[in-house]
Amino acid sequence: MDRAFGEKVVGGFPVLKSVAVANRLFLHRAVRHLVGLGVEQFIDIGSGIPTMGNTHQVADEVASGAKVVYVDNEPVAVAHSRYLLDKHGDPARHAVIQADMRDPDGLWDRARDAGVIDFARPVAVLLVAVLHIQQPGRDGTDIGPRAVARYRELLRSGSYLAISHVTTEGVPPAFREKLLEVKDLYDVSSNPVVWREQSEIRALLGDFELVPPGMTWTPLWHPEESGPNAPELEFASPEESVIWAGVGRKP
Repeated sequence: MDRAFGEKVVGGFPVLKSVAVANRLFLHRAVRHLVGLGVEQFIDIGSGIPTMGNTHQVADEVASGAKVVYVDNEPVAVAHSRYLLDKHGDPARHAVIQADMRDPDGLWDRARDAGVIDFARPVAVLLVAVLHIQQPGRDGTDIGPRAVARYRELLRSGSYLAISHVTTEGVPPAFREKLLEVKDLYDVSSNPVVWREQSEIRALLGDFELVPPGMTWTPLWHPEESGPNAPELEFASPEESVIWAGVGRKP
C-alpha cells in the first residue's frame, strides 16, 4: 500500500491509527502469553516491515531463546527485515523468508529450510491482521480460509494459531459505515479486503481449542500482558477497535 493511499484511508477514518496500535499490542500480548505457556517457536506470517517491537524481541522479554521465522511476500519488507536482523538478530534463532501465504506447503518448506524451527516440536503461527486482505487464488476467489485450514493441518499437536481480523459485526453503527467506506476504497485498489463476521473469524481456527478468554476485541485479550511502556488506547469502548482476535491450540 503506497503512502498516498494510506493517508487517504486514514484521513477518512482517523481512528484506524488507534486500531492498528491495538492490533499490534494484541500480537505482543499473544506472544508474551504463549511464551508463558511454554511456546518457544513462532512463524510470523505477513510480518511486514517491523514496527513497535518485533516478535522475537517481545518473546525475549519473557524468556530468552525464542526462535522466530518472519514471513512476507513483499520484497521490500523482506529486505528491510533481513537488514534489521543482520544488525540485531541471532542467525541461530531468527530468520526472514519470502513466501506466499496462499501456498502453505511451499511456505512450510522454506521455513524448514531456514534451519531455525524444529518442526518436531510445537510452534505458534501468527496470522495477525493478514486475512482481511483478500488472498485471491487462480479462480479469483479468496482462498484465505482454505490456506488457513492447511496451516492447521501442518501444525503438530500442541501448537497454536493466533488470528486477528477486521469485522463489521458488533461495532458501533458509525464505525460500520466508515468500515464499508474504507472497503470501497480498498476494493478499487490493488489490495481488496474482506470484512468477516465474528463466527467466520472463529471458523478460521477450526477445531482448535480457544485459549481463554476466547475470541474477543483486541484490547480485551489478556490486557494484563501489556508491556510497561504500552501506549494508552483512545477508544470509548472495546468495540471501536473493530478487530476480532483469538488464539487456538491444536488438540
